[in-house]
Amino acid sequence: MTEVIIDVRESDEFELQHVKDSINVPLSRFSLVAPGVLNQLKDRKIIFMCHSGARATQASEQAKTLGYNAEHEFGVYKGGITSWLKEGKEVQKGGKAPLPLIRQVQIIMGTMFMIFSALAVFLDPMYAAGALFLSGGLLMAGITGNCALANTIANMPWNKADPTLKKQFCQATGKCD
Repeated sequence: MTEVIIDVRESDEFELQHVKDSINVPLSRFSLVAPGVLNQLKDRKIIFMCHSGARATQASEQAKTLGYNAEHEFGVYKGGITSWLKEGKEVQKGGKAPLPLIRQVQIIMGTMFMIFSALAVFLDPMYAAGALFLSGGLLMAGITGNCALANTIANMPWNKADPTLKKQFCQATGKCD
């Protein structure tokens, strides 16, 4: 029985490095994508892989609940791609992946909170209003599902042409071109 590796890391992680001929089915979309992939891989042993093994275990359990346990033999690559690399096995490396949109937002918000907090402590307590404004923006983004900062960052020149970030923006906001 031939083995097939299904890598359940997100697309940006997969693009950075992955096992040659592995198939990327991100855990975040597993229940939607996996049935189509698993139907094509009958009579194969499926090895799930992620960064360290936790997501691969979740994917294996999800595959079983989707009803594929009778048609496939499932396994989890213990330790994930981290162990694969420590064992000296080869991976295919892609280009430098951009930071995911949510991380860009977190970096900017964290930096701004630190600046306003330091200004409030060392210069004038009125700078705390800046931190309140930022927290209000985060609250509204959480309530409405629309983050003005993410919208702005997604349209920055370094992000605009990147299809991965366009897809993340589309998934996060529902605003797809």
